Amino acid sequence: MYEIRSTESYEKRASKFFKKHKEIYPQYKKTIALLAMDPYHPSLRPHKLQGRLQGFSSVSINMKYRIVVDFVVIDDVIILVDIGSHDDVY
Repeated sequence: MYEIRSTESYEKRASKFFKKHKEIYPQYKKTIALLAMDPYHPSLRPHKLQGRLQGFSSVSINMKYRIVVDFVVIDDVIILVDIGSHDDVY
């Protein structure tokens, strides 16, 4: 089991995101639970990012919305960094 943490900026962005997209929240909770159990589960569509986000990875809430994460696998910690649509987070 992985520990899920978030940055302060993530919490602010997530709060704004869920005010606009309340209908996504149940799916988001399922995504976070699955991420904690298995961050490499195929349904999350995990992939490493490049460019300015090199070193981070992305997982999908659904086909439109993503969560950018920083995997600190040494300590079994996953840090949530950003949330939003594909265009917003990339």
